Amino acid sequence: MISELLADALEAKGFPREAVSMIESTDREATGELMKLRGIVDVLIPRGGAGLIQRCVRESLVPVIETGTGNCHIYVHESADFDKALNIIVNAKTQRVGVCNAAESLLVDHAVANVFLPAVLAVLHDHDVLIHGDEATCAACVAAGLAEGDAYVAATEEDWGREYLALEMSVKVVANEEEAIAHINRYGTMHSEAIIAEDADACERFLDEVDASAVYANASTRFTDGGEFGLGAEIGISTQKLHARGPFAAEALTTYKYKLRGTGQVRP
Repeated sequence: MISELLADALEAKGFPREAVSMIESTDREATGELMKLRGIVDVLIPRGGAGLIQRCVRESLVPVIETGTGNCHIYVHESADFDKALNIIVNAKTQRVGVCNAAESLLVDHAVANVFLPAVLAVLHDHDVLIHGDEATCAACVAAGLAEGDAYVAATEEDWGREYLALEMSVKVVANEEEAIAHINRYGTMHSEAIIAEDADACERFLDEVDASAVYANASTRFTDGGEFGLGAEIGISTQKLHARGPFAAEALTTYKYKLRGTGQVRP
């Protein structure tokens, strides 16, 4: 049924019905066979969980555009406007939790942690977000009267690199912007990262030094989307560097063919 609907849509736009084919099988073996079709299939774009994506990267003989996995961070700088920060964090974490551009980790500058942590922990708790906190964050949770196991748990090393896709968030206090950038570049997935700061120099440093396909100053990571970027229907969000990076649509998959007509020229 779906393949027929696709074929009808193509035909209505003047394309041959055979331009799109759908593989109906959901068998894992069929996926493995598809990965071997080098010379027949030009490129694979896996859309799904981290397991599928990494399997394609490891096993495919066909070129792969790696997409998806988003361990996205928000760093609250010491110059941040707290109201702006709280609004952005709630949006990035809770507006739609099961997507790759949702924020999964919050970094708070030590200089403002004593004031900002109680506020953000209360707001996240109100939105039923389970906190995976470092020592300073857990201490702030205790001071706020939050229940361990219900509202917060101690973070493990694995939490810093985890994509929760749920109402859960890792929270860590960092010494300064330098530590925040280093943490993101170590644990991030080069998807979407954000700084909340009124200091223009701090914003520019973050934008320059964080290695990700989309880097934001004072905006939610949830904007990383082909439609939001004005690219049209999104095919995926590439977290690699070649050849497409970030949200991409059909134009990014265009390749070239050079037609050269001569009258007997030879190269000297």
